[in-house]
Order: sequence, then structure tokens, then C-alpha cells
Amino acid sequence: MTDRFLSKAYTARDASGTRALYDDWATSYDAEVAENGYATPGRCATALAAHMDDLSAPVLDFGCGTGLSGLALKLAGFATLDGMDLSADMLKQAADKGIYRQTLLTEPDVPPVLTPGDYTAIAAIGVIGAGAAPIEIFDTLMTALDAGGRLVWSFNDHALEDPANEAKLNEYLDTGAATLLFREHGAHLPGIGIGSNVYVIAKT
Repeated sequence: MTDRFLSKAYTARDASGTRALYDDWATSYDAEVAENGYATPGRCATALAAHMDDLSAPVLDFGCGTGLSGLALKLAGFATLDGMDLSADMLKQAADKGIYRQTLLTEPDVPPVLTPGDYTAIAAIGVIGAGAAPIEIFDTLMTALDAGGRLVWSFNDHALEDPANEAKLNEYLDTGAATLLFREHGAHLPGIGIGSNVYVIAKT
């Protein structure tokens, strides 16, 4: 197994540095993660589908990258997908897959503009953690959901080492702002020995 860019992916950096890394990685990303058995998109898509009543409702694939997460969501039965990412080069790869209604570019250090209620569910698959989006994005995504909306996301083993990440989830659960529907640890990138937790919550 190889990790040409993966060895760099989990190093903390600012948002501009993250954009640069993923722009550089865009053309080889799919092949590299496939070589290492990237399992989290399929696990997240299956978990979300099991907790949705209407798979035709619009879903935002936040941090969609090259569209591997969107492809997993489509294969799980989701029909209306928008992709959002801060890497223009990654978004081009995603758009070329033909699975998104639209692809949307975000700017480093600028919160994405999301209108509450536009999406019945939001996916943030492999998005939050060191070298990627900060945990504060969790609040942004939850604000964009109406009551009953679903959020599916993952914390890989590196993200789980930072107690602030699961603490954010617990804030929502402890205050009754969300209900936990699913949590399971499993494979993430088995080729380099990394697992992940997959979660689905409903906003209350």
C-alpha cells in the first residue's frame, strides 16, 4: 500500500494550506485512497440511508473532494446531491463524475453560506479533523438543518485523539439539541491501519 499524499493529510495546517494540498492531490486522490481501501464513504452512506425516509430529498455532500463520498451516497440510493469543497481542482474531479446537481466552491477561512432547510441531510465524510476542517464547522452544518434534519459524518482515529471533537457531539446530545441515531467504529483506510467512527444524528 502507498501513501504519497496520505502521509501529509493529517498534519495540522491553515485553510489555505489545506486548499493547496488538496488541489495538488486532486488528480491522484481517488487512486491513492482506493489502494488503501477507503471504506468510510460507503459506511456513512449506508448508515444515513438507513435513517432517512425519503432518499429523493436534497443532500449536501460537504467537503465532497473528488466526489467519492457523493458516489457512495448515490449508490446507497440518494437521488439529489450537491457537492461543496474548498478545492477547485477537487471539485472539477467531482463534477466530472456527473453525480451532483451542482458543485459549490467555498473560500478558506470564510464560513460557507448555507440556508437553513435547503437540505434534509448533510454529509461531512472524512471532513473534520487535523489537516482538514476544524470542529467549529459542526455548528455551521447543524445550523443549516431544520428540526428532523440528519447529519452524517466521520471522525477518523486521528480526529478521535482530540477530545474536543466528540465533546462537540456530546454538547448537542446532552442539551437535547440532537438525537444520536447511529455510532459505529470500523474501517477507514485499512491499508495504513486507520479506522473511523461513523455517526448519524437528527436535529431536534
